[in-house]
Amino acid sequence: MATVDKGGELQGERKRKKRGGKYSSRLWRPGCFRVAATDPSPAKTGEEEDGEQRKPKPNHLVVTVNGIIGSARDWRYAAKHFVKRYPEDVLVHCSECNCAKLTLDGIDVMGERLAMEVLSVVERRPELQKISFVGHSLGGLITRYAIGLLFKPSVQRSSSEETEAMESMSECLEQDAKAKIAGLEPMNFITFATPHLGSRWHKQIPILCGSPALERMSYKISSIAGKTGNHLFLKDKKDGKPPLLLQMVTDNRGIPFMSALQSFKRRVAYSNVCSDFIVGWRTSCIRFQHELPKRENFTKNEKYKHVVNEEKPENLTRAA
Repeated sequence: MATVDKGGELQGERKRKKRGGKYSSRLWRPGCFRVAATDPSPAKTGEEEDGEQRKPKPNHLVVTVNGIIGSARDWRYAAKHFVKRYPEDVLVHCSECNCAKLTLDGIDVMGERLAMEVLSVVERRPELQKISFVGHSLGGLITRYAIGLLFKPSVQRSSSEETEAMESMSECLEQDAKAKIAGLEPMNFITFATPHLGSRWHKQIPILCGSPALERMSYKISSIAGKTGNHLFLKDKKDGKPPLLLQMVTDNRGIPFMSALQSFKRRVAYSNVCSDFIVGWRTSCIRFQHELPKRENFTKNEKYKHVVNEEKPENLTRAA
């Protein structure tokens, strides 16, 4: 039988707490999970202990990121099952740098925090070779920003004119295959119910039932959610620059958002067809209304009962 422990400390973002009128700070502790034996057993010999020490450590880091007003606890259940399924391969880190009210600080600020946190984990674990990200809701946008900061191409990128003159797309893909995220090989980038297109108008928030009056009201009061609300409702346009979410669909602001995303071997966006009242189907699967599959065309997946439709475009895999 196996259980899951959490260990290690992270030197990174400090959080201030008010205690008796004074402020104190503490360091974030990462939600890294590892398997530990719990069954009682007789004392091990020296040879057995040496054999355990020689066992390879997990070399694949999986980073999970929570949504708005969430915390690392949101991913604990899934993290335990990750480790149970792949105990020798996977180290799961439940990000803790953006929780509760800190999720209102803006996608860019939270992305920077996450990037710092990931680098700290990687620095403490030199055995890591691969990295994957799993983001829920707002966590998907935070992660997209963070990977742009963590992206390092293996070769110097050509200028836009030189890139257009490349003989074939395979040459570009070969460059992306050698790129690194936080110094590791990028494997999987997965989002669940993430508002990739924001939450502004167009029935993007199902609970508003498409009411123009309610959508106008939500737009006006979106600043209640701080800088994050402005980002989600595309209200952060200033100094002639487009909103952040529009900037993140290109290699913009000196940050290679799309190059970083393209470097992952597998990219999947899961969206809820029903029962999600906050994040609409279209914004989470990056689709226009007329592009959504018809319900009568839904198929049954024998292996994954909850998957009713799957698409495999050239550059991005989406499942609904």
